[in-house]
Order: sequence, then C-alpha cells, then structure tokens
Amino acid sequence: MDEAADLDILAAAAYFHDAVNLPKDAPDRATASRQSADLAVAELAAMGFPPAKLAALHHAILAHSFSANIPPETPEAKILQDADRLEALGAIGIARMFLISGQMGGGLFDAADPMALNRPLDDRRYALDHIAVKLTRIAETMQTATGRAIAAERLEWMESFRTRLLSEIG
Repeated sequence: MDEAADLDILAAAAYFHDAVNLPKDAPDRATASRQSADLAVAELAAMGFPPAKLAALHHAILAHSFSANIPPETPEAKILQDADRLEALGAIGIARMFLISGQMGGGLFDAADPMALNRPLDDRRYALDHIAVKLTRIAETMQTATGRAIAAERLEWMESFRTRLLSEIG
C-alpha cells in the first residue's frame, strides 16, 4: 500500500465500519455509518484505544458510506472508503448485486429491453441496470491511486460480464 495511514485507526475502522448495518431500502440507511462510528468510539474508548485517535477513527467510519455522502479528509478515511466501495465491484459486487436485487423483489433484467434502449434505467426493478446506474460511477469516486487501479480492473471485468450476459440473453 503506497498510501500512508495510521494502521491502528485503519484496522479499527475496518472492523467497526459496518457494525450497524441497515437494509439498502431502510429510510434511515444514510445514518448507519454515523451509528457505527459512534458505537466504535464508545467501545474502543472503553477498551483504552488512544483518545487522540478517536476523532480520526470516527471520521473514517463516518465517511466510508456511499449513502452518507461525506467526503473523506484523512488517509484512513480515503483508504477505508475505497476498500468499502471496491467490495461493490468485480465478482463479489456482481454476486451482491443479484442477491440484493432479489431480496428487494427485483428481477435480473427487463426481458423486453435488457439494454434499456427504450426505457429509463431502473436499478430498483432490474439488477442489471445497477451496473450502469451506480457501479460504473463508483470507480470515479476512488480516493487513492491503489483504489483507482483496482477499480479500473474490476470495472473492466464487470463490463465484460455484462456484455457476455447480454449476448447470452440475445
């Protein structure tokens, strides 16, 4: 890792970043990172985590969330945000995309117009639309050089998967 970061803060933030995990369609979804950050600070302070590092820990957890839309300001926050978003890309991202779409009652794709040539993209109804609606944009939000490199490779794989899927469904 080329990015310099305090590994105590980063490791603790990684451990606690999704301690409070709300469903994707929950009305208070955007508050999950704040709840996780508050929980992390309370738990780690009680365990003797260095007090001088608690604010940076809180910020890293708070800023990691796509839903919260808080810009990361520290190296730890930038790395954690990249790592969290990278999880949505590539093979794991595709698997999660289909799983969550199914859990929310969505279909795999619109059989009449899978490429959305004559309809608006709707990733609430069709999992395949989620690649264009959100996942391709995630690569543009990477904060670190390492994150950008990994995102580019995973996005290329996802686009290849999408192309292959579209060719198979005709």
